[in-house]
Amino acid sequence: MTKSVKSGAVTTRRGALKTLGIGAGAATLPLWARYADAQSSAPIKIGFQVHRTGIGAAYGRWYDRTTTAAAKMINDNGGINGRMVEIIAEDDGTDPKRGAEVVEKFATQYNCDVGFGTLFSHVVFGSAPRAGELKLPYFVVSEGHHVASGALNRYTLQPGITDVKSQVQAMAPFVASNLGKKVTMIFPDFAFGHDHRDFFTAAIEAQGGQVLEHIAIPPTETSFTRYFPKIPRDTEVIYHVMVGPAVLTFVKELGEFFGPSRPELFGFIDSLEAVDIGSAGLEFLDGTYFWEGNPRYAQENQSEFDKAYRAAVGVDDNGASLSDSKDIATYSHMFGCWETLNIIKRGMEASGYAGPDDRASLIEAVEAMSDMPHSLEHPQGAKRFNGKTHQTFGHQYITRVTDGKLILAHTTSIEDTLYPDEVDYTTQSF
Repeated sequence: MTKSVKSGAVTTRRGALKTLGIGAGAATLPLWARYADAQSSAPIKIGFQVHRTGIGAAYGRWYDRTTTAAAKMINDNGGINGRMVEIIAEDDGTDPKRGAEVVEKFATQYNCDVGFGTLFSHVVFGSAPRAGELKLPYFVVSEGHHVASGALNRYTLQPGITDVKSQVQAMAPFVASNLGKKVTMIFPDFAFGHDHRDFFTAAIEAQGGQVLEHIAIPPTETSFTRYFPKIPRDTEVIYHVMVGPAVLTFVKELGEFFGPSRPELFGFIDSLEAVDIGSAGLEFLDGTYFWEGNPRYAQENQSEFDKAYRAAVGVDDNGASLSDSKDIATYSHMFGCWETLNIIKRGMEASGYAGPDDRASLIEAVEAMSDMPHSLEHPQGAKRFNGKTHQTFGHQYITRVTDGKLILAHTTSIEDTLYPDEVDYTTQSF
């Protein structure tokens, strides 16, 4: 296909966008116009910053698997602007210093169009400034409040996954109304855990509750029993959110410490991500509650989009790998990779992205997005993106452990998760 035809496709797309809006415009184009010259054009290079090693390795493996599946779906449908997507993966060791080095490699060695995928908040903090200096659009899949707080830069966006502040704001009314108002919090001692500490404390106080004790635990800790005597006796609810390879040990030791008489438990699923809930020693969790970004178990009201997404990433109805029932997915978080890649695609199509000179236009196109309907591109649920804060908002899920499964107990509205803007990145220059 000649260059003139490809240029014509861009012109047609822009006309459609002007008439129909960003979300609908690209979908109205015929396949030949949208995906012209796919085989002869250079690929779109997406630098995938992945936690293959370090405390984020379990997440990194499933982020990798999800990213591969999403890229395959995009390429099977013609790619982006007539070009195939190439994922260039680099391990950052879940380390901030290495994270910045990986971002630099994406920009200077691999000539990537964008960077993508970072999860752990301390790695985002270490990497985002370098992305801004290199003018590399940096799409993180992290949940930390670092983006929406204004602490980063215009080149850093989090459009495919919600942040801790919105999550805990939506959870606190359920906790206060159903479980108790005197809370002890157990969380990892780094930025992600500090977000939970600060925002849930404020959210439960707004419900007339109180946090009796904050227990911060180093993320590299391997045994936890010595921390549990710090839990005040009048605690009604233990709020726990732990991460890393020792999460199973944490939950088991918590059960051993309390025995049959325990406070109510409300956990973020991070404390059990990639862990089989049927593991020996976890029986005490029956009747306890978890926040989930995306329910691990297929629910009675499962959507056609979740069903198709599970098949694409190779996950069964119990949240385990189709090839190994003992290999539990990080299902509550990894959807963010799928959705973010589809947002990058949509932004590139809306902006007529052709190369690095169009990076600013790509960011502006994403900033112009707002409502994202529940769809195969967004299987976790509908989203509302705030272009000023570079943060998305969406539904949150509370599940209850029932007969060894996580059964949906409550779904929040998007409105439950909204909070006032703390930054307007669109006023910053490129």
